[in-house]
Formats: sequence, C-alpha cells, structure tokens
Amino acid sequence: MNLANLNKIDDFLLLNFLAKDLQNALEIMEAGAGFVVPGIVSSDFECIEDGIKKVVELKEAAPVVSIGLGDGGNPGNWEKVLTIAAGSNPGHINQPFEKSSFSRGFLRAKGLEQTVNGLVSPTGKVGYVKLDSLEMKVEDLVELALAMGIESIKFMPLKGTVHLEELVYLCKVGAEKGLTAVEPAGGISYENIAEIVASVRGTGISVFMPHLFGATIDKESGRTIPEEVAKIIKQVRG
Repeated sequence: MNLANLNKIDDFLLLNFLAKDLQNALEIMEAGAGFVVPGIVSSDFECIEDGIKKVVELKEAAPVVSIGLGDGGNPGNWEKVLTIAAGSNPGHINQPFEKSSFSRGFLRAKGLEQTVNGLVSPTGKVGYVKLDSLEMKVEDLVELALAMGIESIKFMPLKGTVHLEELVYLCKVGAEKGLTAVEPAGGISYENIAEIVASVRGTGISVFMPHLFGATIDKESGRTIPEEVAKIIKQVRG
C-alpha cells in the first residue's frame, strides 16, 4: 500500500499529520475522515528499534504511515529513516532527493514497495528548485526524478504561501510529465491550507499531500489535536 492507492479528497488530496501514539493516530484518522496519513519523524528516536515499534503501532490505525526526516528536513537523517522503514514497512518515507532513488531500490530489494519522495527547496524563482546548493529547472528535475523511479517530490520550506507560485508551477509540470505526487511542507496551517489547495487543484497532479505539523500539535503533550485536523478537513472539502 502506498499513497496512490489511498482514498483521497476529490481524488487527489491527502493530509499528513504527526501521531504521538496509536490512540492519537486513531483520533486524527477519525477527525480526518480517513484522508490522513499519520506519521513520525526519525529525529524523535535515538534508537532505531523504537522507531520501528512506533511505525508498527501506528499501522494498526492506518494502512500507510509516513516517516519524516525531522529536524526541519535534515538530510543527515536519511539513513535513520531508511533503516526504520526497512524494519517496519511504513508505505511512505521522506528522503533528500539525492538519496531517494537509492532508498527506493534498497527497500524494493527487501520486497517493500514504498512511496519515496525526494526533497527539494524553493529558490524564490518560479520554474527553478534547489537541490543542496545546485539550482535546477523544474522540467529537468521532474524528468530526472522519473528517470530515477521517484514518484513524488517534497517541496520545503513552502513558508506558508511565500513560495506558492513556485509550488503551483512544480505541480503543473509534474502533472504534464507524469509525476505522481507533490508534497509541500513548512508554515502550512488552518489559515492558509484552503488557498494552497485551491491554487493546486487545477494543475492535474494526481496526489497532493501537504504536511501540517507545528500548527496542529499541542505543545505540552506533543499530540496532534483532532479538533484542528477536523477544522482543516472542513476547510479543504469546502
């Protein structure tokens, strides 16, 4: 099971929220009417085995669990994400673009078909993205991703709507060339999610999965607040 197989709002929209534990995952799945992919970030786990156990636990609530890099998308966590995934079959992992093809192949060799995204960053210029310190045209990036077997591009940091025009362009090109998914992250909240989804809706991208973390998490307990998830779902369903 991966992102493309899940039920989506208007057949294209999923939402990714962190889940503290099984109960929290069940709560946000219910609040999200099933259109939610619960997740963890690798930086929360010093021990790989603890991360594996957490993914297995969350998979009791959802068919796909996402493993994020953590530490603001720190590419140095790529191997930790991959090792947790190899032991837990989450269905979706986040990777730096440069490691995404290797990670997909590594997991496939273990019989694990996963959606593996490749992280790129905005440049401030429509039509270009950044890989580490290298700028690349969006068209070239998408063609490279497809040649590498990468189905999804993670676009971060979106900074709310600061880089929205760049995101829309990425989705349009991705849809035209056959990319399956685009996943924005960074500064996405109840206040701007409707605008972001509306802007992307007409691009034709098959799967669009915003990652909403900080704005929905209770700072004391570390749990995603189900009521906030429900509010966001209502916003994007109109």
